[in-house]
Amino acid sequence: MKTAVKQHVYQLRTVEIALMVGLAIFLGSGVLALRTQDELADKVVRLHVLANSDSEEDQALKLKVRDVVLERATAILKQSADRREAESCLRGELLELERIAAEEIAAEEYNYPVTVELENSDFPTKEYDGFTLPAGEYLALRVIIGEGQGQNWWCVVFPPLCTAASADVPASALAAGFSEEEVNLITEENQGYVLKFKAVEWWETLKEKWD
Repeated sequence: MKTAVKQHVYQLRTVEIALMVGLAIFLGSGVLALRTQDELADKVVRLHVLANSDSEEDQALKLKVRDVVLERATAILKQSADRREAESCLRGELLELERIAAEEIAAEEYNYPVTVELENSDFPTKEYDGFTLPAGEYLALRVIIGEGQGQNWWCVVFPPLCTAASADVPASALAAGFSEEEVNLITEENQGYVLKFKAVEWWETLKEKWD
């Protein structure tokens, strides 16, 4: 009887130790993943277009506004070597981008106001064609149409990953200063990316609770 009890206690302790080791590994991966997210955030500018509402018409308008803003922003950023230059160029053209967006809205016979701004925003983990970015805070070019209450559209305007074919994503990212390890991570060549990105989300949730 005593032997059975000892074995049961031993098994429980073994499970506890395994759980503690697993938690330690997960926490460690979370710290590293957060560092990776911070490094990625220092190298990209996201694009965030918010529709007036979820109506079919407003969602279609969102995509038309997205297209004209993305085309102009891509041209503005063509010569930018890094995120700092990209941010400087975009800040100097915010009014121009807002004008282009307003003209497209008017051309579609809507009278919604539109605001174009550049600010830090929180993003969830997001998969795109050929790459994935972890959750976290990123500098974003935000286009807010009307009430801005509809489903939104995210991508990356610098480097020009939105407009690059999936096969061209690694080259575009490397040209913008990404390391090979970072390129492997976002393009899913590193099979551990799922765990790392989930660890980022978990840490971001904890940070919100602590704040």
